[in-house]
Amino acid sequence: MGQPRELMNKATEAILGNDLEALRDLYAPDAVGVGPDVGALHGIDAIIDYNRTMVEAFSEMSYDYEATFETEDRAIDQGTMVGTHTGPLRLPDGTSIPPTGKQLRVRAIDVVRVENGRIVRHDFYYDQLEMLSQLGLMEAPAATQA
Repeated sequence: MGQPRELMNKATEAILGNDLEALRDLYAPDAVGVGPDVGALHGIDAIIDYNRTMVEAFSEMSYDYEATFETEDRAIDQGTMVGTHTGPLRLPDGTSIPPTGKQLRVRAIDVVRVENGRIVRHDFYYDQLEMLSQLGLMEAPAATQA
């Protein structure tokens, strides 16, 4: 296991364990995160806050791995994000979605790039339509209703 994989594993463990301050030791202070719902996040504080919205909204959060990959400077996780919507989900526009109590199983991929022993970029990918339909906030697309 190389450094990118080690850092990705530690970051995932910190996020799932709601130990977000531990991310400060893993990410460069000026790291960039990119989320499908917020676009670019600049700096470790923005990345921590982004992850805080998820751990506050979804209790018993876990990640079911389908595959992991590693190159010289990147680590990639592919799997399913699992949790129960028990807290308000803050949205980028400042509003929030009240807890629905519904179980969530959403396909996700995370990609980190590492330089000088720190994560300098973290791309968060997850299926937003899948999330909204599972929370009962929109009808599931026809292809997933079967």
